[in-house]
Parts: sequence; C-alpha cells; structure tokens
Amino acid sequence: MKHLKSIICLITIGILLSNVSPSAGQSKKKTVKKPLVVFVTGDHEYSGEETLPMIAAELEKNYGMRTLVLKASPDYNSEENIPGLEALKDADLAIFYLRWRRLPADQVKHIDDYLKSGKPVIGFRTSTHAFNYPSGHPLEKWNAFGEFALGGPPGWGKGGHTHYGHNSSTDVSIIPAQSKNPILTGVDPNFHVRSWLYHVVPDYPSKGSTWLLMGKAVDPDKKAVENPVAWTWQTAAGGKVFTTTLGHPDDFIVASFQRLLINAIHWTLGKPVPKKWAGKININVPYRQ
Repeated sequence: MKHLKSIICLITIGILLSNVSPSAGQSKKKTVKKPLVVFVTGDHEYSGEETLPMIAAELEKNYGMRTLVLKASPDYNSEENIPGLEALKDADLAIFYLRWRRLPADQVKHIDDYLKSGKPVIGFRTSTHAFNYPSGHPLEKWNAFGEFALGGPPGWGKGGHTHYGHNSSTDVSIIPAQSKNPILTGVDPNFHVRSWLYHVVPDYPSKGSTWLLMGKAVDPDKKAVENPVAWTWQTAAGGKVFTTTLGHPDDFIVASFQRLLINAIHWTLGKPVPKKWAGKININVPYRQ
C-alpha cells in the first residue's frame, strides 16, 4: 500500500511539473519586449516625414525594434499640431526631426515629460531650432530645445548658429581619436554629403559632449571653418544623446550616413552596435526647395 502511494505521489508531481514548465517558459518569453522607437517629424524643408519612415521600416525588418512615426498634421507645414505625442510615454528612444514648430502646451508637455524621464534622444539637423515661439510666449524657453535637449546651439541666427549657403556641401571625416567609437563602426573615414555645413563652434557642442565627425564646407558662401557634424552628449536628466547637423534627403542615400544612424540608434538604446549591418537602404527622397 505504501509502495502504491509512493507511485501515485510521483505521478502527481510529474503531472504538476509538466504543467508548470511550459507556462514558466511562456512567461519568460513574454518578458522579452522589443524596444519602441518613436520618430517625431515636422520640418518644412528636408522631408524628414518621408526619410525617417524608411529608417523606421529598416529597424523593424532587420533590427528587432518596434517603431512609430509621428507627423505634423495636416501636413509638414503645419507648425502647431503633431498628433500622437502621448506615445512618448512608452517610447524607449525618441528621434526628433523638427523645425520652427509652435506646438500647444499639452503637446509640448509630452516632450517635456520624456526629456525629464532620462530616456535617450536623437536629433537631426533643424531640430537645433525645433521651436519658434514669439517673444513673451509662455513656451518661449523651448526655442532653446537644441541646447537643453541636444547639446547644440539654442536656435538659429543671433545667439544660435548659421550655415555656409545652400549651394555648398560638406566633406565629412571621422575624428581620429574617435575611430574606435562603436557609433562609427563601418562608417567610412571620409565621405561627402549634400548638407551645407552648420556653423556651431566655438560655443557648441555643449560642454561634456564627445565630437565624432568633423565637416568641411565645400564651395561655401563665406569664409568657413571646420565644424563638428555629429556628437554625443547627456541631458540634464541623464539621457544619452546623439545629435547630427546632417539630414538633407540626399544624405540618406549615402551608405556611411545610413550606417551611422543605425549604429547611433543601437548605442542610444544601450544595445550592441551591429558588427555587420543588413545592407544599404533604398532611400530616394527629393529636397523640397
């Protein structure tokens, strides 16, 4: 009888274990969540709402990420509305390509909350002057978004930065001291882009930044000096930052620029930069002006 009870007991334990094991495995799988990258676009000039969705599609297809692209509404020229910014609450990375927006306070709050969370940020080109509120406006401080979010100049023109003319372009080179930086994995030591060089020195990038790439103006409309065109930084809340003043739609055709972006996205998310990438992305978006 005791022997029979022992057998029954062993069988019962086996059944319980067989029922528990799969659910434990399933539970473990559920905890693995793909990072969410939210793109916030609206820039008048550089077609960020067309180029960045292609980067987003590549992240989903080949790099195991979820993405959401938010766009100005009803079109890119709308300066006062970007629906869906509440999604930033769940974002693991926010990528901005903005120019001279005047968003309402309730929408700006979503961006403010994100920055205060200490999560990572990436900014393209005109995001250094993402907002353009009139003097005395309650949100006027957001005109300095480039400074407090990206480690760049606080706006455009006086007190901010300028460029070397729309007919110029830029030769880009890796800063030798950063040649082993993971963000520069697979990036050519020298390459050319259509973006005209932004003048940000000597006061920017902000203190504590790490310069990655230098740009030299080609056919500038005034005396030119070399300027950094990509750097990393950290927000006041501790968020990792990658900023580039490049971003002309023709730049997105360049393999080294594409690789730079894929690397930077992984780096800001705290993920290993791919030693091998999935290959060049087919991007062909016209410049608007």
